[in-house]
Amino acid sequence: MRGNSQKILIKKGRVYSPGAGISSEIDVLIHEGIIKRIDRGIQPTGAKILDAEGCIVSPGFIDMHVHLREPGMEYKEDVGSGSRAAVSGGFTVVCCMPNTDPPIDNASVAEYVFDRGVDEGLCMVLPHGAITQGRGGKALAPMGEMGSCRAMVRGFSDDGSTVTDSEIMRRAMEYARTMDSLIISHCEDVSLTAGGQMNEGFYSTLLGLRGIPREAEEIGVFRDICLSEKTNAELHIAHVSTAETIMLLRDAKRRNSRVTCEVTPHHFTLDDSYLVTYDTNLKVNPPLRSRADVEAVLEGLADGTVDVIATDHAPHALHEKETEFDRAEFGMVGLETCLALVISVLVENGVLSLEGALEKMTLAPSRIMRLERFGYSPLIEEGAPANITVFNPDFEWVVDPQMFKSRSKNSPFAGWKVKGKVIHTIFSGRVVLENMEVKAKLE
Repeated sequence: MRGNSQKILIKKGRVYSPGAGISSEIDVLIHEGIIKRIDRGIQPTGAKILDAEGCIVSPGFIDMHVHLREPGMEYKEDVGSGSRAAVSGGFTVVCCMPNTDPPIDNASVAEYVFDRGVDEGLCMVLPHGAITQGRGGKALAPMGEMGSCRAMVRGFSDDGSTVTDSEIMRRAMEYARTMDSLIISHCEDVSLTAGGQMNEGFYSTLLGLRGIPREAEEIGVFRDICLSEKTNAELHIAHVSTAETIMLLRDAKRRNSRVTCEVTPHHFTLDDSYLVTYDTNLKVNPPLRSRADVEAVLEGLADGTVDVIATDHAPHALHEKETEFDRAEFGMVGLETCLALVISVLVENGVLSLEGALEKMTLAPSRIMRLERFGYSPLIEEGAPANITVFNPDFEWVVDPQMFKSRSKNSPFAGWKVKGKVIHTIFSGRVVLENMEVKAKLE
């Protein structure tokens, strides 16, 4: 991580650091990329001042699940535009999925993506590696090579596809265990989902769209929990969407299984009834589920079954969404609306405290991804690297995708009035977002 010799003084914010709660008004002094002092009334001697009055000063957010599309699909997004979207959303670390073209299934591509993030200098970009060669599900990718390369890949996933062969998934978990690596599973029984467009149920029948049954996810989750317990491998379940999946994960955690999981803002905010508009921006995989599933996901967040909030940021070009529903691509962008949905849906409604929500966006993903390998700390404390997000939890705004820094604008939240806005983002001791404007990349 690159430091910066400039002094920065964050004035009059309320500091949150996991385990310490949220303080009263206090100042934070940063110098040479390090948090030098946390105290009241720090004098600004030679420092750049960031006004944080009325704001929370939090560790930088971490997103375990984004799609930056580079290499191969830069017309949707690239590491540069994705990094700008990330810091606008308060993220100082993003972990990108390997369903690129070519896929991230070897050290060369992993290092390319990692180095592109370093070159942009706005946030840490960490590639996940593919489990199988070409994400084809037939033979293991060189996981050891990726884990030991400059990118130090820890997470392995065929996300966007499922490893359908249970023997291959078992061997991947055994290999990952020996490397202290993490298997990130996209759980989907594709024999049940072929041609599916939305959640199978009342609304798919009403709209005449082929359904994707919730059992397709649950079968995959059950299998991978069983394999994780057999191999003693770390398993992370991506984009959880159903009530039964929450029950399976809750039960696995009671058995002290090495299983963690994530949910997305769209899966705890929207349900399949929204698709009566036929808005293709609502077409995601796994699909938006029933209201009962959404309530179960909210309960899983509240009781700690769900470890992480991740966006599954999935940019697509306009022509890939403005088409017939069955031809539209799956996915929506999420980096720039995540905080607002967390506050507006979870915190405002008492599902999570602000501290509890931030823990799922900072400490938990840092722990799962072992970010200390990179000298990264998810804490605000004296001596820690300065990766900080300053946000106003009471700032009201209306979502306008045309204002996004992401290259793609495929969001179903256009026109939503929400609360919570990132004002400043500091990465490695450098201000990369100031007063909601992205700063020029590090030279």
